[in-house]
Amino acid sequence: MAEIIPAILEKNFNEIKNKLTALREQTKCVHIDVCDGVFVPSVSWPFGLGHLGGFEDFDFQKIMNEEEGMPFWEDFDFEFDLMVADAIKNFDLYLKLGGKRIIFHLGEGDDVEKLEHFLEGLDMYVRDMVEIGVAFKPSDDLSIVSRLSHKADFLHCMGSDKVGFQGEKFSDKALENIKFLKKDLPGIVISVDIGINLENAQSILDAGADRLVIGSSIWKNGDPIGALQAFQNLV
Repeated sequence: MAEIIPAILEKNFNEIKNKLTALREQTKCVHIDVCDGVFVPSVSWPFGLGHLGGFEDFDFQKIMNEEEGMPFWEDFDFEFDLMVADAIKNFDLYLKLGGKRIIFHLGEGDDVEKLEHFLEGLDMYVRDMVEIGVAFKPSDDLSIVSRLSHKADFLHCMGSDKVGFQGEKFSDKALENIKFLKKDLPGIVISVDIGINLENAQSILDAGADRLVIGSSIWKNGDPIGALQAFQNLV
């Protein structure tokens, strides 16, 4: 059965708490977008508070120091989407957020080689504890995606080349990519993120998507929980 995963992209940690409060008892997995304003133009927690952003963020530091966990960590499985330039360098820090899944994005040139070597060298204990995903845009080279898929637990298909934002239009090319990869890589798990709404969700599921990550179609609805339930009723 496919999985519906609500996505949260917020600069303010209190807003993350508020949305997680609303999602309690509605879903098990929640997707948290982490944007640094470098790898992508947008910024989100913990980078969203100017000079207090990044690793100086008070709430982030409390989690790093193991004084607290993510809000309602007992209730949710978190997946963290690392749209950041330092994902590999500071992986050990992001690991402390306690995610069940962590998603890395394809870079360009040497960055792809670094990601491949990083995935190959991950400690087996980490691989047993955390699922690793590789995200790719509609315009990315699928031969590279296929190569990296053998070193990841799942692929994360972005619905638009404009990543780090919610409310973007879903690309027809993304739909073609899902169909191709499902045929080319039997058994691969594909999650899909960006541009999913109630009008196109079924076609994305029919193409082979295993997980739908949904942000603005939930949070910009006047009844976010009702919208989430409408998506859940599709699977």
